[in-house]
Amino acid sequence: MNVPKTGYRVFSANSSVACTELARKITERLGVELGKSVVFQEPNRETRVDVKESVRGQTIFIIQTIPRDVNTAIMELLVMAYALKTSCAKNIIGVIPYFPYSKQCKMRKRGSIVCKLLASMLAKAGLTHIITMDLHQKEIQGFFGFPVDNLRASPFLIQYIQEEIPDYRNAIIVAKSPAAAKRAQSYAERLRLGLAVIHGEAQCSESDMADGRHSPPCVRNTTGHTGLELPSGKQQAPFPGIELPIMMAKEKPPITVVGDVGGRIAIIVDDIIDDVGDFVAAAEILKERGAYKIYIMATHGLLSADAPRLIEESTIDEVVVTNTVPHEVQKLQCPKIKTVDVSMILAEAIRRIHNGESMAYLFRNITVDD
Repeated sequence: MNVPKTGYRVFSANSSVACTELARKITERLGVELGKSVVFQEPNRETRVDVKESVRGQTIFIIQTIPRDVNTAIMELLVMAYALKTSCAKNIIGVIPYFPYSKQCKMRKRGSIVCKLLASMLAKAGLTHIITMDLHQKEIQGFFGFPVDNLRASPFLIQYIQEEIPDYRNAIIVAKSPAAAKRAQSYAERLRLGLAVIHGEAQCSESDMADGRHSPPCVRNTTGHTGLELPSGKQQAPFPGIELPIMMAKEKPPITVVGDVGGRIAIIVDDIIDDVGDFVAAAEILKERGAYKIYIMATHGLLSADAPRLIEESTIDEVVVTNTVPHEVQKLQCPKIKTVDVSMILAEAIRRIHNGESMAYLFRNITVDD
């Protein structure tokens, strides 16, 4: 059997050429060839995977970037992992820079925690370890029964700020909502800059549909039989009418900016930029408050729907994202979108895991709140 000396192989689970770009960069940094496999869609849209080389007894890394067709990408990853498992691979490690469905990690009324479901599916398919980057909520790691390395993109974005933004010392880090304040504070402390928080913007809230959850408790009619007969012959007091305290509805306060942005460069930081409506609105508010340049920094640039057009027409000067998600088409539509390459840290994580080295170096100076 012809087993490579390296003892590990790197495969791409994408059927799209645009999505294999990150895998190509990672393998170039590692000095290995991309594993030979074919991933394609049947005419009836079924996913088929054909591994073209032996993987018996080897550690396999599957790189899967998530394009707009999220569900197809998930099926590609699941089918390839299972194909490698049934081909007797020793370990199967998923390299998923942007973990899909990460926003669906909390229970919403009669919904479901889809992120937990996906974690169970990946484990069942054969994955034994995952490398990802900037999970939407760090607690997602608890959904898995195997190790999850949640890398950070902030060192690369901070380096971009220092090298590519002129006069960045006159900048202020902005959180577009109180929920993003911890991430913004982390950037501000590392760059020794001030911090501002936008409060009062429209938040994503659960709709108050008439689904039965707001129906008042039933008030029992206590006429006739006045109590319950106990074995001792005594009667229990009748069940009284219930009057539960009502939670007061939230009222959105007027939009305010906590912090002085006048005459400053405003840098909005977040983990995901998808629907850019909130970012455009935040940029307009900051312009009104006197900021003369607006930058947006995010790890995952999903940039769905009309995001490129809205960015181009807005007061935003530049949007900087990493290449965890392919967005070449969006860059052609909007020259304001810039890309930071994070293949270096993903390649180093693969190398360290294969060699059995500590991952602590990749998490140096990372605190619990980062």
